[in-house]
Amino acid sequence: MTQPFTTVFAVYDNMTHLDFTGPHQVLCRLPDAQTVIASRDGGDVVAEGNLVVGRTAKLSEIERCDLLCVPGGVTATQVALDEDFVSEIRRLGARSTYVTSVCTGSLILGAAGLLQGKRAACHWAWRELLTEFGATIDTGRVVRDGNTFTGGGVTAGIDFALTMVAKIAGEAYAKALTLGYEYAPAPPFPGGRPELAEPETVAAYNRMMAKVMDQRRAEAREAGERMRAQAGVA
Repeated sequence: MTQPFTTVFAVYDNMTHLDFTGPHQVLCRLPDAQTVIASRDGGDVVAEGNLVVGRTAKLSEIERCDLLCVPGGVTATQVALDEDFVSEIRRLGARSTYVTSVCTGSLILGAAGLLQGKRAACHWAWRELLTEFGATIDTGRVVRDGNTFTGGGVTAGIDFALTMVAKIAGEAYAKALTLGYEYAPAPPFPGGRPELAEPETVAAYNRMMAKVMDQRRAEAREAGERMRAQAGVA
């Protein structure tokens, strides 16, 4: 019998749930797909906004997968310091055909040592932190470097997932899914990237982010130091 194509979403408390649910909705439609949602401890995970993702598997009990996906969240740099979580990402990523992330999930891939020397995407407000992990910042909405695919911020997860479907199941299948999901973005406010937004909107967002970025930078720096020590990189 043909083995199913297994996708594992590695989730955690306070993740941005659209980083997970958007790609999950697309990737679970892959032909002969098996989609597993897993967390460090198994059981319930509470995402941002108190959305409960229940009955998750335990990461350490998953032997392998074809595609590993790590969503992002405001706690991504904290999770990057959780060695129990990161070690499982490192283990599964080393064996999977595709290593992927959405938004700040790429920082967790970085902490696992999976982005060294690679180009990677991240949410625009956080992407400078990729350099802590030996990655090269790419401003693309979906970025491929070898078997690594990374999506930009939040809504880019759907673009990323459709890109993966085209890679795995073919462009015709991906186009059919795009039509089936009526994926035809027409945002009411065309300012979803800093180069498109009004200057005062960018300034307001940056002021809001400034309250947390010092802590996030410190966490990313520590996670990068741990990653280099693990890899024996000076």
